[in-house]
Amino acid sequence: MSNWGAPARRLVPPMQDSPLVGWSGPIAIAIFGGLLRFVRLGEPKAVVFDETYYVKDAYSLLTHGVERTMLGDAKNPIADQRLLTENLDIFKQCPQPADCASFVAHPPLGKWMIAAGEWLFGMTPFGWRFAAAVVGTLSILVLARVARRMTRSTLLGCLAGLLLALDGLHLVLSRTALLDIFLMFWVLAGFACLVADRDQARARLVAWYESASHTGTGPRLGFRAWRIGAGLCLGAACAVKWSGIFFLVAFAVMSLLWDMGARRALGLREPYRGALSYDLPGGFAALGVVPAVTFLTSWTGWFVTAGGWGRNWDQATSSGPVFFVVDSVRSWLGYQSQVLGYHSGLDSYHQYMSEPWQWPLLVRPVSFYYPVDLPPSACGADKCSQAVLGVGTPALWYGAVLALLGLIAWYVSSRDWRAGAVLLAFAAGWLPWFYYALADNRTMYLFYMIPVVPFMVLAIVLMAGLTIGRQDAPATRRAVGAGVVGAYALVVLINFWWLYPVLAAEVITQAQWWARMLMRSWVTAAPK
Repeated sequence: MSNWGAPARRLVPPMQDSPLVGWSGPIAIAIFGGLLRFVRLGEPKAVVFDETYYVKDAYSLLTHGVERTMLGDAKNPIADQRLLTENLDIFKQCPQPADCASFVAHPPLGKWMIAAGEWLFGMTPFGWRFAAAVVGTLSILVLARVARRMTRSTLLGCLAGLLLALDGLHLVLSRTALLDIFLMFWVLAGFACLVADRDQARARLVAWYESASHTGTGPRLGFRAWRIGAGLCLGAACAVKWSGIFFLVAFAVMSLLWDMGARRALGLREPYRGALSYDLPGGFAALGVVPAVTFLTSWTGWFVTAGGWGRNWDQATSSGPVFFVVDSVRSWLGYQSQVLGYHSGLDSYHQYMSEPWQWPLLVRPVSFYYPVDLPPSACGADKCSQAVLGVGTPALWYGAVLALLGLIAWYVSSRDWRAGAVLLAFAAGWLPWFYYALADNRTMYLFYMIPVVPFMVLAIVLMAGLTIGRQDAPATRRAVGAGVVGAYALVVLINFWWLYPVLAAEVITQAQWWARMLMRSWVTAAPK
């Protein structure tokens, strides 16, 4: 066993810093990001963009267990107006619960998470945005920790958390009650669980190699809690938005490839047979069965109440418990089929819509909020502006585009698993939208990119690690590399600071607002 040291280090590289340092740095960065997200969270005091759907659906889940039809419509938003005066009489009245059932296009988990904030703090802008701010802040901590695990560097982990904290789109969605921030969180959490599972599985292989008689296929790796956790998180992602399925499939394949690679790196004679025999069955349970059960569980409110869309409660309860289960599942599958048809046919024009190829370049952001009736006294100038513009920090996003290109070259030349994982995650969250753009001409928006923003940050961090160099690199090389990385982080910070007023609904002069519009296409609510 004297020659085992090098393979062991390849399978489980040591961390550079102590656990105390590894936690304190990311937590400090998350607190900083949390302050950005929670300060003035209740501003603007308005129902912002698609909050008009999810805020009320969340309250309906909280009070009725399912989504119900509200008063008013897009031209006459009675329910929105009443909410802002704390009048909760917003539901349409119907003779039977099923008559007020509302067809909704997304699964319920994200709305249940919004409802948690409404339950804690009431039906106020702060209350319905609270959960988004929480998961936005937690995602900074999760990314910092997963970047540390991938790079074995607390410094690079903190850099990842800082960059995510300074992204404009992430900030806006962390301060708005939309579903996409919850999708991003569960996708990132699932990825983090799989990275932790990768380390744990390889540590078990090392222990087996050092203590047991060897076989050609290697051992069973036992119960893998992190992989079960990944299945729960990725199932939760699907239970927020259907697009979580792209990440679930990609990450399931990635996990199996990691298992094959670990057994192969150990020098086993039949690594692939070992992975298929021992790892695949457990992987199917963790990343197939567990997500399915998680997704189905999120619909509990629909199953146990009579007022859901397509529920057919009277029919389901007419012939005993077995028929109840069978008919309920049939009705539920019919509902899911309607949702799929809705998404396939969603092609109406919207002034903020954009194409997937435009998203990394920030060509067409989304104006979440721009009132046109601000008095001059609000800012001390002739014309005032107050905006929430859903756009990423350009210095971060354009740097990420270059970093992703660098990752492609790095992966082709070295097959580094970290580069491959980040590229796969980015592809899973971006490329499928090209199909919908070409096949269905689907209406799409820039904020659909938010699930891949953490992986864009990881691409930058991995390139930053290459720029700084290995620990055994010459000191001058590392100092210069650290200076370059530090300068880039400073540019992102300054860029974010400059954009912050139009991200967080600060009242500024119209001239200041115009100065922050990088492109003409950003002017989605241009004053006359």
